[in-house]
Amino acid sequence: MDRSVKIAVVGATGAVGQEILSALLDRGCASQNISALGSERSEGDEIEFGDDTIPVEKAGPDAFRGVHLALIAAPPEVARPLALAAQGAGAWVVDTSAAFRGDPKVPLVLPAVNGAAASAPFEGRIAAVPSATTAALATALQALEALSPTDAHVTALLSASSAGLAGVQALEQQTTALLSGREPEGGLFPHRLGFNVLPQAGRIAPGAAESEEELAWTREGDRLGGAISRAQVSGTALVVPVFYGHLLSVAVRLNARPGPDEVRAALKASPALKLLDEPAERVYPMPMLVTADAAVHVGRVRAAPGGEGWFHLLVAVDNAGRGAALNAVEVGELLLARGR
Repeated sequence: MDRSVKIAVVGATGAVGQEILSALLDRGCASQNISALGSERSEGDEIEFGDDTIPVEKAGPDAFRGVHLALIAAPPEVARPLALAAQGAGAWVVDTSAAFRGDPKVPLVLPAVNGAAASAPFEGRIAAVPSATTAALATALQALEALSPTDAHVTALLSASSAGLAGVQALEQQTTALLSGREPEGGLFPHRLGFNVLPQAGRIAPGAAESEEELAWTREGDRLGGAISRAQVSGTALVVPVFYGHLLSVAVRLNARPGPDEVRAALKASPALKLLDEPAERVYPMPMLVTADAAVHVGRVRAAPGGEGWFHLLVAVDNAGRGAALNAVEVGELLLARGR
């Protein structure tokens, strides 16, 4: 990335914001060209950036003057007005929240699937990236596109950081309380997460059968295009007491009726995936392995009993890193390539 590009990171003190800064550091961005924006509460704090530190400034409409690229890692209600302000100031904007994922005027971009959408003409200067779960599933299905995926049934085990840094802190506090013999305080999650599994990720509207997270897989997948948009996707999202990393158990039907070795070869050929598939040697995707890895992990590939083209596989993603921050930075690079 051009070292002269001025970049604003909104939500810089959060889990995804910190991963964005790490990705920018890896790309050789200069600290003096990066603005770390946060809430009024974090204003004045300092964030380490390699051998330097970056002061946290309050995020507001006036914070985007002279900025070429704004990378936003904030809740939707915060992200929307700030994204519009950054766009108004002439910056390219990439939003990691759900604020614009359903907006037909805003391209939803996942570099592993439809990176060209960031280069094609569109109205405005804002692009969005899908949720980490959708991104991981879409990346795996895209690798199998030549084998014609028609159906995907997903059990998604989401880490506490799916609720941001507050989710990590809530799990830490609850675990500490339980190990100390105290009943933890509730609040962030609908029930206690410590030493528990929650069969709900995101809000479930009255009368609805699926949560916001589960509905997003189809809605976002349809907008991304590629293999995920042509498959019938359904399943259940659960939140598990793990700090970082999502793990998806996927049953996928492949119309080409391949053998397991052909499926493994297709997954291994994808530059966006890392195949970990030696179960006898205890080698398979796990949340603890995927942290800080730029690849989506896939493994435990096996044909389902009964045949008919069904296969089981596991998919793991660093939800804060590859699932959000790295996708956002890569989309930002594509936008900057269009010109400032």
